[in-house]
Amino acid sequence: MEVRHARHFKEVERMNTTELRENFLMESLFQKGEVKMSYTHEDRMIVGAAVPSDNGLYLEDPDTLKTDYFLERRELGIVNIGGSGKVVADGQEYELNTKDCLYVGKGTKEVLFRNADDANPAKFYFVSTLAHEVLPTKKMGIEEATPVHLGSVKESNKRTIYKYIHADGIQSCQLMLGMTLLEDNSMWNTMPAHIHDRRSEVYLYFDMEPNTRIFHFMGKPEETRHLVIKNEQSVISPSWSIHSGIGTGSYTFIWAMAGENYTFEDMEGVSMEELK
Repeated sequence: MEVRHARHFKEVERMNTTELRENFLMESLFQKGEVKMSYTHEDRMIVGAAVPSDNGLYLEDPDTLKTDYFLERRELGIVNIGGSGKVVADGQEYELNTKDCLYVGKGTKEVLFRNADDANPAKFYFVSTLAHEVLPTKKMGIEEATPVHLGSVKESNKRTIYKYIHADGIQSCQLMLGMTLLEDNSMWNTMPAHIHDRRSEVYLYFDMEPNTRIFHFMGKPEETRHLVIKNEQSVISPSWSIHSGIGTGSYTFIWAMAGENYTFEDMEGVSMEELK
């Protein structure tokens, strides 16, 4: 587990490219046979990935969390972006195919990640947030998620949003999580831009070809910066920052939010005139 502290936007304005990447970009989450995690003080989210080997991988880090088990005071959202896999939560097994989601509630003492086929390993991406009550563990396949169609070909942002963990889907304490699939020849996400001052957000970009890159924009609307992102890399967006990107090729991204407000539509739009 690496730990990243929150940064004030005035500090970020003075950062060079290396400093921006060190503070906000998670470049090497998916490592075979490992659980990799980053603890960010932005709403105390934990962002991680597990790529199981033959014997599976347990979710644990008592040295960082100072609790008896990982989900003692937390909840967890998981999406599989690899081959078929299984998550075992306190002895109950859940099979996750590609793009399926699992919510694991507070109080679950043991979480085990396993492959269905070691020759085609699963890739489990997860986000964990603080939780104040126990809610049931629940799976949702992508075919069960209600699609929301947004954007247009003219605006280069025709896309479908699948909401998994939210007020009208899988219930959670504060975690919201979903996935956005862009159609062919649509490369922009979240433009026009917005911020949500009561929530932080994390993106994972994936389903990208090796030579494809995302130019991800962040920062205060009047003082923007950018990060160049490869496949299966994740980026932290503080509450004061826009979060928008354009790709050189097709891609998909998972978004996850945490904070004070649990309303998906709670955001402040940013006009094109404000962006600099």
